[in-house]
Amino acid sequence: MTDVFEPADGDGVPVSGAGRAAEVRTAFEGLLQIRRVTNATAPDPSAVPAPWELTRMVRAVSLALEAAGFPPSAVGADGTRTATGYRVRPGERPATVYVEWLGPPGGGAAQAEEAELRACAAALGRLGWEALLYRGPRRRRFLEVERGA
Repeated sequence: MTDVFEPADGDGVPVSGAGRAAEVRTAFEGLLQIRRVTNATAPDPSAVPAPWELTRMVRAVSLALEAAGFPPSAVGADGTRTATGYRVRPGERPATVYVEWLGPPGGGAAQAEEAELRACAAALGRLGWEALLYRGPRRRRFLEVERGA
């Protein structure tokens, strides 16, 4: 049995190792190819999420962020945050996901979150996602991401 590539959503163990960048690049190129095939009538097929992505938004948005070079957050075996970066999780409304910028306590994630989330929103926007910045509980910011218009 071979391992299946999973984009980092920020809630798993730290991802790294030889070949990770190549795996991400290959998966993202595959995603863009799916977009070109399924969105052939769009002016820029690579800037429109494919139907596959809309049914697996956590995976699709996670892959887009990882491919854009953003670091994922991570958690240790005990469930505490061990790395600062993005976390993608299902949104409260159908067909949405939330992107947060999280890290270990005292690691500075809260101070960096607005700038980092704005950069994430820009990267996602180029790929046909609409990402709106909100302020949530404890005044922490997050993106609500959905398919763009």
